[in-house]
Amino acid sequence: MSQLILPITEVLVVAECWRAEPDAETVIQRAIAAASEAVGADIGEAELAVMLTDDSGIRTLNNNWRGIDKPTNVLSFPALQPTAGAPADAPRMLGDIAIAYETTRNEADDEEKPFDHHLSHLAVHGFLHLIGYDHEKDDDAEAMEALEREILEQLGIPDPYADRDPPADRERVD
Repeated sequence: MSQLILPITEVLVVAECWRAEPDAETVIQRAIAAASEAVGADIGEAELAVMLTDDSGIRTLNNNWRGIDKPTNVLSFPALQPTAGAPADAPRMLGDIAIAYETTRNEADDEEKPFDHHLSHLAVHGFLHLIGYDHEKDDDAEAMEALEREILEQLGIPDPYADRDPPADRERVD
């Protein structure tokens, strides 16, 4: 049996407010590793970056890329895959994830969840978007949420969707 090669995850802290969470990088690394192992996709040695920003920074990204002028908790930006003729030794990029501190903190507090549990969930959610999962259609959303539950359970984190409204009334994570 071959050893699973995990993606290379770089965590960039670009907002001072994240200093209040000194374990954030470790939490994210652990969540991405668990998600990578769970999906078993061919993503070894691929690279991704997780930017820890604030509400102002993510609001700008959300407005520029999605036309939504408000902060959100997490955004994912899958990388374009190399085309034929790209150098064979070029790094394989999965993409980038941005997570906003204030929104993440407020959601965790409002839902009475430990911050690291919610941060893990957002990192897993963002990672799944990078490898092709989405929640635009109900069937896709249910499949993605089931995978999130499985990954979070492996991390010892309770089901983040357990106390949620019925599917027709719910709001998506991002």
